[in-house]
Amino acid sequence: MKRLFDLAASLLLLCLFSPILLLVAIVVRVKLGSPILFKQKRVGYHERIFNLYKFRTMTNEKDEAGNDLPDSIRLTKVGLLLRRLSVDELPQLLNVVKGEMSLVGPRPLLVRYLPYYTIEERKRHTVRPGITGYAQVEGRNQLDWNSRLTLDIKYVENQSFFLDLKIIFKTISKTIKRDGVAKVPDQEMLDFDVERRMKA
Repeated sequence: MKRLFDLAASLLLLCLFSPILLLVAIVVRVKLGSPILFKQKRVGYHERIFNLYKFRTMTNEKDEAGNDLPDSIRLTKVGLLLRRLSVDELPQLLNVVKGEMSLVGPRPLLVRYLPYYTIEERKRHTVRPGITGYAQVEGRNQLDWNSRLTLDIKYVENQSFFLDLKIIFKTISKTIKRDGVAKVPDQEMLDFDVERRMKA
C-alpha cells in the first residue's frame, strides 16, 4: 500500500508541479549554468547506493587544491531561496517514481557515513529513505545527530500509513512557515562522520 501510494502521489505531484519544475530549471540554467540537477550518491533501502536528485543551489567553485569551497561561499542567492522554499527537493519525486525513495522515511545520508552507524542506527536502512521524515518535522537541521537518528529509528519501529499522512501534513505546514530550515548547512552542525570521529 505504501509503495502504491508513493507512486500515485509522486506522479500526480510531478504533473501538478511541472510548471514550477520548468521555471526553476530555467532559472538554475541561467543563474548557475549546467548541469541543472545536482546528483549525489546516497545510501538507500538495504544500504543500496543510488543517485539522489536535487536542483543545483551552489556553484562549482574550488580552492587551489581542487577541493570544493565551503557551502557558505558557493551557495548563491537563488540557491538560498530555493532551499528556503524547499523547491530544490522536488526532483526527488523522480527517485520516488524509480522506487529508490519514499515520500516519507529517514532522509538518505552520505555514503561515507556508513562505517559510523551503530547496529541500532542501521535500522534506518530497513525502509526506503524519504523526501521528508520524522526528524524533518521534529526539528530538521536544529537537531543534533543523535536526536535525528533516534527519530529515524522511532519512525522505522512505528511506521504506518496514518503516521506517514501526519508527517506529510506537518511537512507542508513547516515548509510554509519555513520552520527549522538551515540557511547554510556547514554553519549549522558538523558532518556525521566528523562528529563521530571526534567522540571516538
